[in-house]
Amino acid sequence: MAKKPSWLIVGLALLIAGGAGAYYMFTGSGAAAGIDPHNRTKVALGERLYADNCAACHGSQLEGQADWRQRLPNGRLPAPPHDASGHTWHHPDAQLFALTKYGPAAIVGGGYQSDMPAYEGTLSDAEIWAVLSYIKSRWPAEIQARHDQISRQ
Repeated sequence: MAKKPSWLIVGLALLIAGGAGAYYMFTGSGAAAGIDPHNRTKVALGERLYADNCAACHGSQLEGQADWRQRLPNGRLPAPPHDASGHTWHHPDAQLFALTKYGPAAIVGGGYQSDMPAYEGTLSDAEIWAVLSYIKSRWPAEIQARHDQISRQ
């Protein structure tokens, strides 16, 4: 008669599987995963995708919408800038990826409402990383370095 696995082993296996799933969910996968502002091919693709998918709200120069810190009458916040004046660089790579792929409402939860859509069905993981690479490529070197530190923590 075969010995039944202990609950400890089953629990550990579920924990490992859940951790792997969460890692994939928040970081994407494949060779194209990650923000790389020095990869000219990735940045060029990201620039085109940003113009097509993001610039209408976040601005063609990454400047965001006016008064982006003040709630609109509907209670939602305007699109923030993605240049150095905004808070994008304050978030680690994995969080930026998740916010873009799944949308802020899915990440924040609790009924949070945002005008930013999820791009899961619109952009591939590689395309999301390309857009984020383009955005980061526009930041000054010292902001890029600070963002690198944030992402490593």
